[in-house]
Amino acid sequence: MTIRSGAPVVVGVDGSAAALDAVRFAAREAALQHRPLRVVHAFIWPLMGQPLGPVPGAPSDAGLRTQAERYVTDAVTEAGKIAPEIAVTGELVDGAATPVLLRESRDAALIVLGDRGLGGFAGLLIGSSAVQVSARAACPVLVVKGEPRADGPVLVGVDGSALSTEALGFAFEEASLRGTSVVAVHAWLAPTPLGPGDMLPLVYDVDAVAAEEKRVLAEAVAGWTEKYPDVPVRQLVAHGSAARVLVEQSATAQLTVVGAHGRGAFTGLLLGSVSHAVLHHSHSPLAILRHHRENDRS
Repeated sequence: MTIRSGAPVVVGVDGSAAALDAVRFAAREAALQHRPLRVVHAFIWPLMGQPLGPVPGAPSDAGLRTQAERYVTDAVTEAGKIAPEIAVTGELVDGAATPVLLRESRDAALIVLGDRGLGGFAGLLIGSSAVQVSARAACPVLVVKGEPRADGPVLVGVDGSALSTEALGFAFEEASLRGTSVVAVHAWLAPTPLGPGDMLPLVYDVDAVAAEEKRVLAEAVAGWTEKYPDVPVRQLVAHGSAARVLVEQSATAQLTVVGAHGRGAFTGLLLGSVSHAVLHHSHSPLAILRHHRENDRS
């Protein structure tokens, strides 16, 4: 992961339990990467025209700004307990969560978020900020979900695209830092007719196709095994939906890694269908990587 030297790991907090879980995970991640940790709370109330101090008759330490400052202070304290060896700073930044975090991503090595926040709706699988930041950030985004575990491999989805190559690099570095293995997954589906007038090929050699898919995966992994000879690798080629396979395999992983788009992504979608599905259903913390075009950095 060749990200700006000295760039911090940034974690967003909002006072929720999920945010504190993200802080703990981010502190461990910053320690693994030997990076500082920056705790950020997006303080939206000034934009809403709300009074920020205590109401008449309330204690002097009441009020929206004081409460928000407490979120940051508590998170910084918690991070210090988890990783006392790293530098931890915190800041209250005026603005809505998604724009604030996207600005932070321009100078960050990694953005870490909880899967749900205080504003989450009961029927949603994952919070809207996590979805939007994952789709648009200028650096990798790690969403803390499921039950974080210290054992298990780093799982990564591979489809032969340039972005999945970046995901492989991220996965191998994470596995090396964590002292664990990589499980590289490549899923494929047989071609199907598009309509009543379409026909499948008269001859369809499943074994030959499977052999070709194995070759694609082996070639994608080869360069990374040379760069990280300390990381054991298991290559898994599966016939079926990539999202389904990755979600199933994530149950035993300590981290899952996907590209925001791969082959077959529809133009205009901020997250590809596979990354979107895994973001919602993964059983483990999920890292999402995306291409960074200069005109995306807005």
